[in-house]
Amino acid sequence: MAALLATLPLSIVTATPAAAELRLCNKTESQVGVAIGYREDNDWVTEGWWNLPANTCETLVAGGLVSRFYYIYAVDYDQFGEWGGRAFMCTREKEFTIKGIEDCVARGYERTGFFEIDTGEQSSWTVQLTEPVQAGTGGQ
Repeated sequence: MAALLATLPLSIVTATPAAAELRLCNKTESQVGVAIGYREDNDWVTEGWWNLPANTCETLVAGGLVSRFYYIYAVDYDQFGEWGGRAFMCTREKEFTIKGIEDCVARGYERTGFFEIDTGEQSSWTVQLTEPVQAGTGGQ
């Protein structure tokens, strides 16, 4: 899967101010698994997995956002792609909450690259995972 890192596009939009939260919308035709990383007090925490069916949304953080930066990693279970980046944090295959991002492998976890979300200190934010544009379709 590492060869596919960051091969799927995503879009980031702010949510309406009515509901304070961090939401992720799966705008693909595949089921995706999502993990999140964030600062809590003075520690880094990673959590996963949220399993989102095609064309659904899920709240990852309920209530007002307390951090400016959040980190997301997602896997497309059907197409075997992933959305990731260069912020390395700890994950594992089964449901998890992991404190700390150091020595992932030595602690029995996987070292996984997350992409950064800058919320601009908004109280609500929505991330949309989208499918790649198919070759031969669209504009000229």
